[in-house]
Amino acid sequence: MDCNICPRNCKVNRTQTPGFCGMSNNLKLSKVGKFEWEEPVISGTKGSGAIFFSGCNLKCVFCQNYKISSEGFGREITVERLIQIFKELENQNVHNINLVSPTQFSEQIIQALQIYKPKIPVVWNSNGYENVSEIKKLQGLIDIYLVDCKFKNSELSKKYCKAENYFEVNAVCINEMLRQQPAVILDKENIMQKGVIIRHLVMPNCVYDSIDILKYLTSIYKDNFLLSIMGQYTPFYRAKDYPEINRKLKPLEYKMVINKAIEFGLNEGFVQDLKSATEDFIPKFDLSGV
Repeated sequence: MDCNICPRNCKVNRTQTPGFCGMSNNLKLSKVGKFEWEEPVISGTKGSGAIFFSGCNLKCVFCQNYKISSEGFGREITVERLIQIFKELENQNVHNINLVSPTQFSEQIIQALQIYKPKIPVVWNSNGYENVSEIKKLQGLIDIYLVDCKFKNSELSKKYCKAENYFEVNAVCINEMLRQQPAVILDKENIMQKGVIIRHLVMPNCVYDSIDILKYLTSIYKDNFLLSIMGQYTPFYRAKDYPEINRKLKPLEYKMVINKAIEFGLNEGFVQDLKSATEDFIPKFDLSGV
């Protein structure tokens, strides 16, 4: 079957040749286990049960997880093994099952969730560059969407992610995610049970694009989601080839974005500390739990 599950529509038979994402048709994981560095409503006190999938359909030049996204590190598993991993994580008493970078394996994940739906919330943690037809198939299977909104400007998304139509695609996907999960629901411990979190990573020399994104989110989605503004940008992977982003954020840049979020009334959510711009929070991809 020719692959068209993401906007790349590379039409590759992934049983024979890797797709644009670098992956075959077999599920591939790089790490499984408790993860404590997501938003507080996701990680809570017990951690999030993270499943890190290998491969990616974006080609971000600044990717901090390039070892698995671009270099393809990981181990192939079966759908049956994925179901077993769901159960193992549940037994570790985590708050949720966190599917990290799942887009390229959406069909296999859907198959697994149709066989066994965990008793705890399932999180779709994605880059937001997805076919809305695939997101629609997730209805009833996904409780929380944790989705990126990276760039609004097509020149920036083309230059840094090799996806000129990123925002056009992203906006449609977020609309569908919010249709499925239109309200943020927390339990008595303030742990998210349902809803949408929209993440935005602020980048050097991209402040005005960040502000355009915040303005858009305010005008379209109002307050039925949580906003997560991230200041963890650190120049990884090929960022050295792009001098304008080959540095950490300046405090003034970050402050400008945060102040605009407040001005626009986007008060529900999270603001990351600039001290998070370090390698300490990047998982060690070592096949543990796979």
